[in-house]
Amino acid sequence: MKAQPPHRPDAPATDAPVARFRRPEDPEWHWLEDRDDPAVSAFLEAANAESDAWFRPLSDLTERLYHGHLARRELAVHGLRTPLDHYTYWSETAADADYPVWWRHPNGKPDRAVPFLDIEARAAAHDFLELGDMALSPDERWLAWSEDTTGDERFDLFLARLPDGEPRRLLRDIGPELTWAEDNATLLFTRYDATQRPESVWRLPLAEGEAGDPALILREADPEFWLGLGKTRSREWLVLESASKDTSECHLIPARAPATPPRCFRPRESGVELALDHRPGHFYVLHNREATHFRLDVVAESRLDEAAEAASWQALVAHREHHTLEGVDAFDWGLVLTERDHAEAQVHLRVIELDAAHGVTRDERLPLPETPCSLALGDEPHFDSRRLRLREESFVLPVSWIEHDLDSGERRLLKQQPIHGDLAPERLACERLWATSHDGERIPVSVVMRADLVGHPLPTLLYGYGAYGEVLDPWFSVARLELLARGVAFAVAHVRGGGDRGEPWYLAGKLEHKANSFRDFLAARDALVEHGIADGERIAAYGASAGGLLVGASLNLAPEAFCAAVLDVPFVDVLRTMENPDLPLTTAEYTEWGNPEEPEARHRIRDYSPLDNLTSAPYPALFLQGSWHDTRVPYWEPAKLYARLVELGTARGPTLLRTDMAAGHGGASGRFKAWHDGARQDAFLLWALGVERPA
Repeated sequence: MKAQPPHRPDAPATDAPVARFRRPEDPEWHWLEDRDDPAVSAFLEAANAESDAWFRPLSDLTERLYHGHLARRELAVHGLRTPLDHYTYWSETAADADYPVWWRHPNGKPDRAVPFLDIEARAAAHDFLELGDMALSPDERWLAWSEDTTGDERFDLFLARLPDGEPRRLLRDIGPELTWAEDNATLLFTRYDATQRPESVWRLPLAEGEAGDPALILREADPEFWLGLGKTRSREWLVLESASKDTSECHLIPARAPATPPRCFRPRESGVELALDHRPGHFYVLHNREATHFRLDVVAESRLDEAAEAASWQALVAHREHHTLEGVDAFDWGLVLTERDHAEAQVHLRVIELDAAHGVTRDERLPLPETPCSLALGDEPHFDSRRLRLREESFVLPVSWIEHDLDSGERRLLKQQPIHGDLAPERLACERLWATSHDGERIPVSVVMRADLVGHPLPTLLYGYGAYGEVLDPWFSVARLELLARGVAFAVAHVRGGGDRGEPWYLAGKLEHKANSFRDFLAARDALVEHGIADGERIAAYGASAGGLLVGASLNLAPEAFCAAVLDVPFVDVLRTMENPDLPLTTAEYTEWGNPEEPEARHRIRDYSPLDNLTSAPYPALFLQGSWHDTRVPYWEPAKLYARLVELGTARGPTLLRTDMAAGHGGASGRFKAWHDGARQDAFLLWALGVERPA
C-alpha cells in the first residue's frame, strides 16, 4: 500500500493562505520579498496556522517522538575539560537548560571551580541567542565574545574581566570571529559590508578592559572575497585570510606586535587555494597550485621575504592522484595532516614527526575505530602536546573523545556520548553501498538501520547536501534513533558537489557540472531499492539549505521517486537570487554556481533552479521550512515554492510551509525548541512513510 496514494485535489479553499493572498499581477509571488509589507508577515503567519492545523492530528506522535528523544539522551551535559596555561575550562548544561554555563578552575585545583559565563541567563531576555565566538586573552584575565540575539548573523562584541566581571558591550554589528593578539591588549574582529560579507579586519586596543578606537587593518575590495581571522598554534603569528570559493591568500602579523602592518605571504592567483601553519623556523603551505588534490610545501621563516616566489618553497608531501590533502596542524614535534582516500570516501589523520634538521622521523596514519567513520583532531591548544585529542563517531558509534599518546600508542577514552533506552548502538547496522549514476560514476551511499531488519525492504529517509565541497562523513544522531526504532532506514547520498571523495568529487558537482549532483541523488535512491534496503514506494527525501536545492531539483526531475520530502531553509530560487548582487552572499557564490550575467551560466542555472522548473507534476507531500531572519536563504524562497506548488494543485499530498519568525538560518537556538521542531518534522516523515497514523 502506498504511503501517499496519488490524488488530484480540488482547487485550494478560498480561505487558504495562497487563495487569500494571491496577487494575479504577480503569479511568481515576488511580492513576498518585501519584508516591510505587512501582508508578507500576515501570509507567513497564515501559512503557519494552516500548518499547525494540519499537524494537530499528529500532535500525540510529535510529543511521543520528542519525549522519546529526551529519554534517550543525557540531558545534563558536562563538556570535556581543557587545560590552558593557567586554568582548566569546560561547559555544563543543566538538565532543564537550553544553553550552557562555562566554568574554570586553576590547573590542578578542581575544588576552586567557578562559573564565568552563563549563557542560559543571558538568553533569558531573548527569543533567540547564538554565540558567535569566545576568545580568552593569552593571560586568561579577559573574555571576549560575540553574540547574536536576532538570528540575522550580525553580532555584538562583549568583554568581561574573569572570573566575575560585569559584561560590557563594546561594539555592535560586527562579524562573529574574534582573535586576541599575544600582547593581552589587542583584539581583532571583522566587519560586514552592505551584503553581509566580512570585508574588513579591525584592531581594537584594550587597556585594562577600556576600549580605544578601532583601527582598520585590512579591507577586501573584491566582492567575491571575504576575510577571516586566525592564530597559529605556535602563537607566533596572526593570520588574516582573504578567500573566495576557489582562491585565497594569507596575510601575516606578528602576534606580539599587532600594530605591525600585515604582510601578504603570496599574492592571490586565480584558482589557487592556500592555507598556512607555523613551527618556529618554518611555514607550512597547503595549496593546490599545480596540484589539484593539494600538496604540502615548507618555507623557511628566514626566507619569508621570498615566499611570494613559489620557487622558494620545498616539497614535503607531494600531490597524489588518489588522495586529497585537506588540512595541516602544526606542533613543535611535527604535523598532523588530514587527508581523504578517494576510493573509500574515508578521512584519515596522518602524523609526521620532524627532527631538528627538518627530517621526517615518523610518518604513519592513526588507527580508525571502524569504517566508514568520522575522525578529527580535537581541541588541543598546547603546541608541545604529544597526547592528541581525537573526536570519533560513526552512524552506529556515539561521539567519543579519545586521547592518543604518540609515544606509547595508548588510546584512552576521555568521554563518550551516553545513550539510554532500548536501541543501543550494538543493535544498529551500517552499510556502505555504491550506486551507478547516469554517466557510470560510482556514488557512495551510507545506510544505517536496525540490525534485526537487515535484508527487509524498509521505509527509508534519504539525505543529501552536495555543495561547497562539504563532507557528509558519518555522524551519530540521538534524534535519528526514534526513526530507526520504528523500522525506518536512514541513508546518505554522498553526491558530487560535496567533498566525500576528495577535491575531484567537489569539482565534478559544481558550476557546469552541477546537474551531476541531482542525477547522483536519484541514482542513490534507485540503488537503495535495487539492493533490497528500501521499499520503493516508501522513500522520503530531506535536504537543507543547498541540500534543499539538491532535493528540489531532484523532485523536478523525478517527482514520483519519493513519497515525501522535507526542504529546510531550501535554496530554491537560485536564478533570481544569483541575479541580485545586493543580497548577502550572492557575489561570493559566483564561483560555486556561476555569474548569471554570463549567458551560458544563466542558461545553466535556469535549467535546474527548482522554482524555475516547476511543472504540473505529481509532486509528493512536502514540508517546507524557513526562518524570518535568515540572511543566507531568505524566508521568501520556501514561501514562494509553497505558494506556487499549492497553485499548481497537482501534488499527491499536502504542501505545508512553516516559518520560524524568531530564528535565522540554523533554526531555533535553544536546544529544547530545536528538538521539538525536529520531532514535528519526524512526525511528518513517519506519517508520509506510512509508519504511523494520526491519533
